[in-house]
Amino acid sequence: MDKTLVFHTVRESAPGPKWRSLFDYHWPAYEQWYLSEGERERPAYLACYNALRRHMPELVDTYKALCELAGGGDLAARLLSLYRPPPYITGCSQAVLARPSSTVLARNYDYPPELCEGTILYSHWNERRVIAMSDCLWGVLDGLNDRGLAVSLAFGGRKVVGDGFGAPIILRYILEFCDTVPEAAEVLARVPTHMAYNITVADSAGRYITAMIAPDRRASIRRVAVATNHQKKIEWYAHALASETLIRERQLSILVDDEATTEGRLISAFLSPPLFRHDYQRGLGTVYTAVYRPRSGRAQFHWPCKWLDLSFDDFPEERLAIRYGSRHLTTG
Repeated sequence: MDKTLVFHTVRESAPGPKWRSLFDYHWPAYEQWYLSEGERERPAYLACYNALRRHMPELVDTYKALCELAGGGDLAARLLSLYRPPPYITGCSQAVLARPSSTVLARNYDYPPELCEGTILYSHWNERRVIAMSDCLWGVLDGLNDRGLAVSLAFGGRKVVGDGFGAPIILRYILEFCDTVPEAAEVLARVPTHMAYNITVADSAGRYITAMIAPDRRASIRRVAVATNHQKKIEWYAHALASETLIRERQLSILVDDEATTEGRLISAFLSPPLFRHDYQRGLGTVYTAVYRPRSGRAQFHWPCKWLDLSFDDFPEERLAIRYGSRHLTTG
């Protein structure tokens, strides 16, 4: 059965009525997800607030403003902290192509389309302007800021769950308060995560890293340009086989190591198998391809049938319906 997701670009500098409208629309689904394991499995508000204040204190004022916009409810405030949320599993491939003249961070987001917000949010909540694909109402799946820093996340392919934050709020924190890869690396080494993720970061100076983070061991931060869904070695064999993580990693490694690879060639590869996947029935199909150019501050979102080209100076608000079938994607 085909599935349709409506992507929409939303521009709102300070938290306001547009964000509140997004909250109202998505809250019923997020409430159900947040309580899926029972309310007692989720931390109390004070634990959430104190964890945020301890690990990401600069983000507290924005958090308070969003909680107030959301109505000031206890459950919403706990969810918005993204502290020890329910576990969730994605696919995803990401790679940095660093050349003397330009740097590109490209990624495929593989996930059930019906569980993706589809919101590309332009905000200016703190000192930096941010364009990002939203998750959990203010978290970030991938995005960039106006200082030339781009980030992207992928599931790390491990079952471990522990004491920490969902990666989307860590990426939000990085884009709101970091300018460079070294600054982002410090955050990724310091802030605890509740699950295993591979976070790729690139900046306008051509620097890049991939941080393999997890709740049960220290972050491994290396100058690696490619990440899929395992950390150093395969630990969850069933997921690795279903997601084809090794095949995708090898394809991307060959591309970025080839000096003849251009930006166009890299993007085309993301739009074709094995990187582009049609396995929507198992929740491992590609929902979108994102391409970030830190030096020029441009963000592109691609589908085989359509693409959006956005920047901090040119960000029209529009809606785009994408229909996901077993063999193809079409615009609605």
